[in-house]
Amino acid sequence: MLDSIGTVLQALWQHDFVALQSPGSALVIYACVTTLILLESAFLPAAPLPCDSVVILSGTLAAVGVLNPVVIYLLLLVAAGFGSYLAFVQGRWLNRLPKVQGWVNAVPSNRLQTVDKLLSRHGLVALFCARFIPVVRSLLPLMMGMRVHSRAKFYGFAWLSALLWTALLVGIGYLLPSLPEPISKAVTMILMAAPVITLVLAIGSWLIVKLRRQWRKE
Repeated sequence: MLDSIGTVLQALWQHDFVALQSPGSALVIYACVTTLILLESAFLPAAPLPCDSVVILSGTLAAVGVLNPVVIYLLLLVAAGFGSYLAFVQGRWLNRLPKVQGWVNAVPSNRLQTVDKLLSRHGLVALFCARFIPVVRSLLPLMMGMRVHSRAKFYGFAWLSALLWTALLVGIGYLLPSLPEPISKAVTMILMAAPVITLVLAIGSWLIVKLRRQWRKE
């Protein structure tokens, strides 16, 4: 069993489509894919996992008959939505720590009010966009756990954004086999590179803002 799990995880990481089509591997693929999405959506240390490309690959495997499209979609939806909930709970728990409370209290009240308004008005858009950016995918729900007081509102945002994100990526993966092979390969490469590019842009923007603030202080 452990050998099968290791083989499937390696095939998912390397996008070895041939290995994933081996007979009897469907149940292991369901378990591995669901676990990867749950971990990456809930915990910051799991951010390097290639979850966007794994979801697309799951759609492609469903298109060729390896996986059941309804089953894999529902599993991915539950993993993404529940993962965001776990990140939200972590934010609630961290907010009770005295040191974290000290960090929050050090922020000017008008800035915190601005954050609250943005999260309240644009929660769905923020969560949906965050799902395409590694690290931010689990960081934003954690921050919302610290700042959003209405759990019901967060649950609605989290599950609806998970539904849209999963449907979009699984749908793209499902359509890839019907495209000409050169176009299919190009689209796959772009989709695999997109999360890395967005992460680099996000880190670069943060560094630029920090350096500008430091320069103004000096």
